[in-house]
Amino acid sequence: MSEPIHGLRQAAEDADGSATGPVRLTLTGAAETLLAPLYARALDARSPHPLLGDLAAADLVARIDYDFGRLGINETNAVGVALRTRWFDRQVRRFLATHSPATVLHLGCGLDDRFSRLAPGPDVLWYDLDQPEVMDLHRSVHPAHPRRHPIAASVTDPDWPGRIPTEHPVLVVAEGLSMYLKAEDGPRVLRQVVAHLPYGELVLDTYSRFAVGSTRRFALFRRTGAQLAWGIDHPSELVGQVPGLRLDGSVSAYGTAKGVDLRGLPPRLRARVLIDTQIMARLPVLGSVGHLSRHSFGTKKRT
Repeated sequence: MSEPIHGLRQAAEDADGSATGPVRLTLTGAAETLLAPLYARALDARSPHPLLGDLAAADLVARIDYDFGRLGINETNAVGVALRTRWFDRQVRRFLATHSPATVLHLGCGLDDRFSRLAPGPDVLWYDLDQPEVMDLHRSVHPAHPRRHPIAASVTDPDWPGRIPTEHPVLVVAEGLSMYLKAEDGPRVLRQVVAHLPYGELVLDTYSRFAVGSTRRFALFRRTGAQLAWGIDHPSELVGQVPGLRLDGSVSAYGTAKGVDLRGLPPRLRARVLIDTQIMARLPVLGSVGHLSRHSFGTKKRT
């Protein structure tokens, strides 16, 4: 999520630029939603059998002075977020395993420290992008690295793509971002990215129009005032809206558990995941409330 943060205050910083003490902040409106996936990853990491195991998220949540209970995130939500983030992490690893050197562009990064979690090799450049206020916080709580470059800009700003180098293949990662964009902004952002980059891939998640219109009943949106705006019913719609973009594969939001060992989950949570994947996923409307998709664009240079 990439909305402004106001009234931000951080503790003293380490030599590497990351804070180690308590983190105190005040969020207004939709900005609070960037804390939801962070808290979900922390809940997963604290569980006896984590699916993602993002210990950095757990450490950061322990240091933030905030009532996370108001977000309405529970163990069930945490499993869903962990599975989603795990899917994105697998896509990054897959891309980097077949492209060297390469660049990763993490749009709407929020407080996710994917760079440290995946620890990419020396031939990878990494760019994290989010609103200036968000990037101030991101940089203060996550370690700096010479191959990691923060970009403080709105994803809808037309100027930031020029800061991304084009010499090597680029993987664009947009987790939990598209649904917060306006319907007219989403395709435009993707068009400017594809137009600037000669070759690469895009991985993102999207909500259906039904899902976008149904979110007002959830505590996270009622209490923060956030609103979702852009919904697409299938990732194939993007191919018609973004010239040069190809759909290489997609899974439903319920498909992220495929191939994952769930035996360590408590019986109650394991049963919930099985209901989602075996029953909910097959229902006409509910089964297609969201997708995670992989796209390619441009032409790979011959070597």
